[in-house]
Order: sequence, then C-alpha cells, then structure tokens
Amino acid sequence: MSRYLITGASGMLGRDLQHALAGRHVTSLGRADLDVTDADAVRSATAGHDVIINAAAYTRVDDAETHEDEAFAVNATGARNLARAVAENAARLVQISTDYVFDGSAREPYPEDTPYTPISAYGRTKAEGERLALLEHPDGTYVVRTAWTYGAYASNFAKTMLKLAKSKDSWGVVDDQIGQPTWTGDLARQIVMLIDAGAPTGIYHGTNSGHASWFDFARAVLDVSGLDQERITRTDSSQFIRPAARPAYSVLGHEAWRTAGLAPMRDWREALDEAARTGALDIS
Repeated sequence: MSRYLITGASGMLGRDLQHALAGRHVTSLGRADLDVTDADAVRSATAGHDVIINAAAYTRVDDAETHEDEAFAVNATGARNLARAVAENAARLVQISTDYVFDGSAREPYPEDTPYTPISAYGRTKAEGERLALLEHPDGTYVVRTAWTYGAYASNFAKTMLKLAKSKDSWGVVDDQIGQPTWTGDLARQIVMLIDAGAPTGIYHGTNSGHASWFDFARAVLDVSGLDQERITRTDSSQFIRPAARPAYSVLGHEAWRTAGLAPMRDWREALDEAARTGALDIS
C-alpha cells in the first residue's frame, strides 16, 4: 500500500487533499510540523513515503516584494530539498505551483511548456521552485500549477465577497484581470487522479476550465449564495494599487491532461455550484 506525505497540510489545499486521500496511509504535516527549508528535517520526514505532495508555500504575494529571500527559502529551496529527498527514496513528488510564473501578457491559454516570465517576487520564487524540483528529480516530479483558488478551510476571494455582502450595500470588483476560479476540492481530487493513473511526470495545469474576470467570479459567488449579484459594480486595477504586480491574464491550458489520457477539471461554474451546495463557501 502506498504511503503519502502532504506538506503544507494545514492550508486550504492541504486540508482538501487530506479528504481526497481519506482511507489511505497519509502523513499530514503543517508548517509547525515540518520546515521545508531544513534539508535534514525534510529527508527524515519523507523517508518511507511513496508520494509526497508539496503544498507548503510562502503565499503572501505582496509581502514577498520586500521579503524575497524568505519566499525563496520556502518556495524554491524547500522544493529543491523535497525533490532531492524524494529522489533518494525513488518516490514521486507533486510540486504545487502557480499562474504567477507567467507575466499575464498572453491572450490565449498558456501551454504547459511556456517559458517563465514572472513579474513579481512571488512568481520568481515559485518559478525557481519548479525548475529546481524538475532538475533534482526529473523522472519523478509532477508540477501542478493552479490559480485563483478558493475553498472551505481558509480565507479566500469567494469568502471575502460574502463577508462584504454582510457589511456593504455595493462595492466594486476589477473586471480587467482574467483567470480561472478553482475550487481546491476539485484540485485535490484531480491531483489524486493524476497520481493514481501513473501519468507521465511533468507539468500539468490544475485549474477549473473556462475563464472569468474577478468581477464575473464575485457576482457568481453572490448568485450561488442566493444574494443579489447586481450589488457588485465593475472597476479596474488602477483603483487597487498593490506592491506586487498581478498577471492580467491567467488562463492556463490543459493539453497535458488530454495527452495523458485524463480529463481536465470541469468548468469553474459547475465547481462553484457544488462548492456552495456542500458548504465550502460557508462564512458563519
């Protein structure tokens, strides 16, 4: 029986991964349990496991602009440490990554083999994490890039919209950034499917299908929650200046799934409907 290790297990995706792997032999380690920047600790933690899913990350995108060394330690050095340890054990690694490895200048979905063009410190560190993981363990590493995630177990954009609905009559959301809202419940199941299928290693894009602006997504969140979506108005990114640049276009292509004989993730609207029905958007 395979043994699984989840790093970053206390995060939003980590919690959903635990549900997706229920009934299997799983070790779940949060940040307090395993410092992925400590190579010796990583080597000890990974021993005896067949599959390691690295959901540990420095995700404070704006803070990374002034703390890039800290972000690099987790996102890049941590990924390298895990890949080295996993390679020693002839195990498999799933490295979770992000759309921020691209600059957002595209106008059609990014293929998996698109060269890195990050425009933020966070993006640079995640791109380097991918590169190092694939370099250290090329035959046993899956890189799964995701974007615009929301779920039951942490603060996220969808829950923020529902909290705003409790305190505001109306508010603006940007309509000039396009991406793929992705439910971590779906993403976790997709990752498990990838592992179980024994698919070829390499880069996969773990996002729900279709695309939307943040404005579209926000209105859909209110709609599936039985609230008036007309309360949200359109605005643009010039109204929300932040330290880190955001990709304006974060739609990721899904050809690697089809090549591997696997179905890409379903449309984001279908996922959002189920997330609402199952309580993943609950803020009470």
